[in-house]
Amino acid sequence: MPKAIQQQTDQLLAEIAKKHLNIETLETRNSDSLDFHDISVWSLKDAIEAAYKAGEQSKG
Repeated sequence: MPKAIQQQTDQLLAEIAKKHLNIETLETRNSDSLDFHDISVWSLKDAIEAAYKAGEQSKG
């Protein structure tokens, strides 16, 4: 995957994680309290749906 597309994808996934899962960053911080999160199944479902819709829209 070209670097520019990977950066856009990473940014989109980070935005979805923040909006739907209240996760500030997807970067590894080497701390269990920062890298592992308890999330509800409905939040996870919302995040997966948002990612799916973004993929569908990118196909044009």
